[in-house]
Amino acid sequence: MEYFTKTVEETIKLGEMIGDSLFPGAIITLNGDLGAGKTTLTKGIAKALGVKRIVNSPTFTILKIYEGKLTLYHMDVYRLDGIGYDYDLEEYLYGEGVSVVEWSDNIKGSIDEHLRIDIYQEDGQRKFILSTNSKKYDPVMRGIK
Repeated sequence: MEYFTKTVEETIKLGEMIGDSLFPGAIITLNGDLGAGKTTLTKGIAKALGVKRIVNSPTFTILKIYEGKLTLYHMDVYRLDGIGYDYDLEEYLYGEGVSVVEWSDNIKGSIDEHLRIDIYQEDGQRKFILSTNSKKYDPVMRGIK
């Protein structure tokens, strides 16, 4: 599935549509260049989950935890590229919250069923390509209008 946004507000709205259908244990993987909109999309997901705190990138902490209707585990694993597979993130990835993983290709061997979102910037807009390897994410995909 492809989805296009032209503004920050539209990207946040896309995140809200995704977040509205998420469930305990959901994993969203985000991949795109620096500034592509990964954290902005996560802000929309957090909003849909009822998170009240300001959401920003966990680049230097690797993980930030936000409480809402479901706990949001926001990970930025950019700095984990090439260090092997011992990340100690499994309790979050496979817990009862929602995990959003930026730069997930850096730990792709650790992630099973998930909704993958690749983000590209082109012609003054953002292109989101959504795909999944599990039918349990079909309702999430259907919730995007």
